[in-house]
Amino acid sequence: MKKILSIVLAIAMSASMFAGCASTPAASQAASAAASTGTAGAPVTITHWYWADNSAYSAKMQDMVTDFNATNKSNIKVVAQEYPWDGGAYSETLFTAAMGGGGPDTASWKLTSTPLFTANKLLANLDGYISKWSDKDDIDSSLYDTMKQASGTSSIYVMPWNTQVLYVYYRPSLFKAAGVTVPKTYDEFLAACKKLTKDTNGDGKTDVYGFGMRGAKGGQEPWGSFIFGRGGDFKDLTSAKSVAGMQDFIDLYKNGYVPPTATTDGFNEIIANFKSGKTAMTVHHIGSSKDMVKTFGDDVGAFVFPAGEKQWTSMGDTENVMFEKTKNKDAAFEWLAYLATGKGQETWCTATGNVPVSKTVQKLPVFQDNKFMKVSIEGQPHAGILPILDTTTEWISTIWPNTVASALAGKTTAADAMKTLQKGLYGNK
Repeated sequence: MKKILSIVLAIAMSASMFAGCASTPAASQAASAAASTGTAGAPVTITHWYWADNSAYSAKMQDMVTDFNATNKSNIKVVAQEYPWDGGAYSETLFTAAMGGGGPDTASWKLTSTPLFTANKLLANLDGYISKWSDKDDIDSSLYDTMKQASGTSSIYVMPWNTQVLYVYYRPSLFKAAGVTVPKTYDEFLAACKKLTKDTNGDGKTDVYGFGMRGAKGGQEPWGSFIFGRGGDFKDLTSAKSVAGMQDFIDLYKNGYVPPTATTDGFNEIIANFKSGKTAMTVHHIGSSKDMVKTFGDDVGAFVFPAGEKQWTSMGDTENVMFEKTKNKDAAFEWLAYLATGKGQETWCTATGNVPVSKTVQKLPVFQDNKFMKVSIEGQPHAGILPILDTTTEWISTIWPNTVASALAGKTTAADAMKTLQKGLYGNK
């Protein structure tokens, strides 16, 4: 039970940054031709569990089920059953049902649940299906790599569905006033943070800070972009390159290019600071875009966190899985394919505003005409997740924010802070 709760809490931590997809007729037909389907045979029923953030999304899922049931050529009937997310308790309910031999054939999913379910051999291995799937290459290979990372294996147990990708919001008017162009490299981004920091009225006090840093819980996600920018990674936080990325993060605070409250600033604070004009840039995802446009009109833009030696940004996700106990796996995969690259992809992502995983769907006008969606799509190949370990929940909740706050305050060095973070995540390995 302790491990179940750990997984549930990890999901909740991930959701703190990521508040919750699509195709042409050709893609829909390709999905219908997914690996093991053919002429209609005996009726097959697939039970699917999902959660919905609101009643409109729930109704949309039922509409998608109706469409799939009416259009698939394999005599498949999907029955979709809604269960509440309940702060992540959905995953515990799903685990309990599956361990008892019950539960659905397929289900909506968060990657953070994957290790627990694969360790108990509850999920079907999708390698064979995906390798023969005509739409395989319609999903970027980086997403398959992330699915493998989540399971801790070289196999795919999770079918991509839709994502939310962190990017940088910026104020074009503030950039123009400071003579700054949108940064194309990591070093240019750091230089922009400095140049955008301004005393606008000559009273000796900073009125606009270059960057809105999130030093409280949830800030580990944009922080990761700095670590990769210097060539580091999450595998070895104590490497010289990882430490250099941490030093860049510290220097932004030390040099006054971020608000002095950054050590305790969470989501609400970074958004409020950006909307009030206190910061010229901050990091979040497309979920904030409507409110940003409501506040600024055309005076808000976005760009992918730029590449340095490496490039990385954080990804929130909602995926789908098939359970090993499922008797009709061919039919279950056809349903998953419909959601991933078929009409269900377009329908869901249009309704929710989440980022589609299908390249074909990404090219549709409804997504290409949205500048924030375009940036999200551009950043998706560079998007990933933190390691999913038994330690991750505590690391996100307490170890990362406390350690970073100490480093920003000058109470510990970048190198020592990274040693603490490495030990907190991986123990003494």
